[in-house]
Order: sequence, then C-alpha cells, then structure tokens
Amino acid sequence: MTPLADLIQGRILSGGPISLAEYMADCLLHPDHGYYATREPFGREGDFVTAPEISQMFGEVLGLCLAQYWLDLGSPSPFTLAECGPGRGTLMADILRATARIPGFHAGAEILLVEASARLREVQEKTLAGHQLRWADRVQDLPEQPLFLVANEFFDALPIRQFTRKGGAWAETMVGLSEGRLAPGLFPVGALAALEHFSKAREGDIIEICPAAAPVMAEIAGRIIRHKGLALILDYGGWQSLGDTFQALSRHGYTDPFEAPGEADLTAHVDFGALALAARPARAAYTTQGALLTALGIGTRAQQLAAHPAAARNDPLAAARRLTDPAEMGSLFKALAIYPCNTAAPAGFFTGSDDTGARDDA
Repeated sequence: MTPLADLIQGRILSGGPISLAEYMADCLLHPDHGYYATREPFGREGDFVTAPEISQMFGEVLGLCLAQYWLDLGSPSPFTLAECGPGRGTLMADILRATARIPGFHAGAEILLVEASARLREVQEKTLAGHQLRWADRVQDLPEQPLFLVANEFFDALPIRQFTRKGGAWAETMVGLSEGRLAPGLFPVGALAALEHFSKAREGDIIEICPAAAPVMAEIAGRIIRHKGLALILDYGGWQSLGDTFQALSRHGYTDPFEAPGEADLTAHVDFGALALAARPARAAYTTQGALLTALGIGTRAQQLAAHPAAARNDPLAAARRLTDPAEMGSLFKALAIYPCNTAAPAGFFTGSDDTGARDDA
C-alpha cells in the first residue's frame, strides 16, 4: 500500500466515499505523494510517450500554424505565447525553433508556461535555456493581451466525475473501501445541471464530466474574444462523452487505477463538444490529429528530415505515420481550434459536421 493510499483510506473511513474527481486530484496533484510531484512520467524511461517526444515535427507544424494565424491577425505585439501542461518543455522548444525566422514573432512573444509543479519548472527551464520564460500556476493568470496557446494532453488529466444511467436515474461512481482496499462503487445522485445535456442517455450509459475543464476553457477563450489569438487543443477523446474511459498508465501499459494511488498516471477521454461550448462566443473548429498534421504538411517535413536523418530525433517517416495513421494516434487524438468571431478558421481546420472530420461551431 502506498502512503497516499493510507491517507485516502483514512479520509474515507472518517467521511465516507469520495468522488472520482477528488480521487484523481489526490493521485495526480497531492503535494507530497501525488504522481506529478514524485515521478518523471514522460518518455521511454517514464510511463508514457507524448506526441512531442515522438517527433519534433509535431511542434514544428503546430508552431507554424500559430505563427501563420498571428500574421493573419496583423502580427499583434506584444502577445502571449503559452502552453498548458508543458511537460519537459519539448513542444515549446520545437515551436520556438520552427518560428525563429518569422519576422517579429519572437520579438513580440512573451512566453508563458502554465505549470504548477516546481520540479517540472526546473526541467522546462533547462530545455528552454536561452529564452526568457514566465510561469503561471493556472490559466486565470494569463495576461490580458493577444493569446496564442497550445495544450497537448492537458485536459485529459483534469479530474472527472463519472455517472451511470441506472433505473431511469443517475448514479455516480464514488471511491470507497471494499475488504480493506480502495474500490469504486455506484451511489444515487440527485438532479445535476451538467447531466441535462445527456437527456437521451439509455439504461447503462456511462457519462463523464470534467468540472474543471469549462472554467479553464472559458479563461482561454476570454482572452481570445477580448484580444484575439488562437488556441490549439490536442488530446484523445471525442465530440461527446460516452462510456467508461477512466484509466491508469504505468510503464507504458494499463494498470488498476485503484491499486497504487500516486504511482500511475490517471486520465480520461476529453469531451471536445463540452470544450467548444465553454469557449463561446469564440469560434471552435474540430478535426482529427491525423487530418490536422497532414494538412499542415507533416508528410513533406518528414521527407525533408529523412533526407537529413541527423537532424531528426527519431525516424521521421515512422514518426509521421505514428502521429497521423488512423490505426495509431491519428484518429484517437483530436484537435480543437478556438479563434475569434468573424475570422476564418486556422490552417488545417475545415467546416464539417461529424466526429471524424472537422467541425465548426460558431
């Protein structure tokens, strides 16, 4: 049993079962025993590999997408160039390298990393040595000025609540004790406004709601509405929550999320429709990661790097395939662009109407 498991069990014994959101928050963010406070999760030596670790091309094409939209909006200066959940700083480093020759872009950019972990801030400072950096604990601290932001695998780690349609009503997944061990169970729940969106749910349907996501998205969209800019959100999920997607990852494999609290990464699929709704009246465009990266020219960039393999971190052709192929990350991962009203969608996003293509919800 982990030290965090002892603490959580003690709280349950004294106050009763806790929500899945409370459990996730403790497991990931406890200041002494939480996953992000105690472990190095990223890369082959960690528990999972994110897209920026797979290839520099991911950050390069996204960086150029941000820079092109900055140009389209008239090159506002100064502006905030931000990343939520920057990990080791790899994605931002690739963005900055790719945009170094865009006239005025670096001169106007004020780089801000939304990162609460002191340990990860130290890693980011080393990765981004030579650049002037600022950090913020939360998106509410973003400056009131034009914002160009990227968030890759950020929203999936925000704590969720999970509900099951049972007997014509809703029951919430709570974490309690069973035979002396942490275990989930279903408990009846009263009327909840957030569940009204799922009025067509059938018996046995499972819905997940992320209470923290809408306020975060509203803060980001608010800057874009007031000052213009662009936010690119990439994560795994779909247009609307359906099914049990709560999972734990350790050493590149799935594990029991209740077995060793604080020693595994806990995530859930992102409800992109809910994010788009929270961003209104800013506009939102939606597509798959594979379609976006392909439209932004990752194939051409892979060919360039393949001709000069010493310039690539990994095999560029294999990396491009892993990032874009529907059988790999191309379809599971989605992309959402948040941009100002009365402006065109950024490159790579097109108006459509379904979960597998692009979508524009003005």
